[in-house]
Amino acid sequence: MTDLPTEHDAAVTNRAILTGSAYSTGRDLAARQSLYQWQTPRYDLPGIIVDRLQQVSGTVVDVGCGNGKFISRLNQDRPDLRVLGLDVSLGILDGVPRPVGVADAERLPLRTGSVNAALALHMLYHVQDIPVAIKELGRVVTDNGIVIASTNSDRDKAELDRLWERAAGEVLGVDRGPSRISLSARFSLEKAPALLGAEFHKIEATELPGTIAVRTPGPVIAHMESYRAWADQHDVPFDATIDRARAILTDHIDRHGAFEISCLGGILVCSR
Repeated sequence: MTDLPTEHDAAVTNRAILTGSAYSTGRDLAARQSLYQWQTPRYDLPGIIVDRLQQVSGTVVDVGCGNGKFISRLNQDRPDLRVLGLDVSLGILDGVPRPVGVADAERLPLRTGSVNAALALHMLYHVQDIPVAIKELGRVVTDNGIVIASTNSDRDKAELDRLWERAAGEVLGVDRGPSRISLSARFSLEKAPALLGAEFHKIEATELPGTIAVRTPGPVIAHMESYRAWADQHDVPFDATIDRARAILTDHIDRHGAFEISCLGGILVCSR
């Protein structure tokens, strides 16, 4: 995937968009998460995080905790841990297990060395100054603590990118429409090691490849619609493009039985 225009890059970090629409509730995040129900192999990502925290005791902070998916699993499997959830959006914290707080990843309201592990799962690409946020993660963990980050590859879900470009092109009457906005491009699996390496000496990266196969358009359309908060950044009529994508998907599934999407995400465990 090519680099996005500056205005798209800025939109991914825009506080008003993040708190006012994109993550004002957990709806759109849940729509993106739900697409993985159709992935092979299936990864239990919360379970993987629990496993990576096996040697950790004490306090864990989930920075950018979103809808609390990982906090709920940690509370279930590791009730011995003290888990704190922080997010920039108050609205998405509704229903997340307490304690929670509203906080900026670049200015964490935690004492230096006060937590034993920090999670930054699929969220650092939303931070305006990623190196500053990484330094904050390093500041709040103990000297022997760990930071676990996750993100997607630049090659993740390329079929959705092509679907969007085709649908947008047909709406606009051109061969190929503008690219859809990429959330993870600023902190992709390819960029993450160098960014994290400025603060941490040891980085253990685990790639999680898979293939999503859907037999109805619904899950893919719900995923694409979850980007509505950034509709103004798509340079194309959003609803018309979604409708055209639905028609293309329906035709493809009728002819081939399924629509397949190649996925590549990853987890990075960081220590000093």
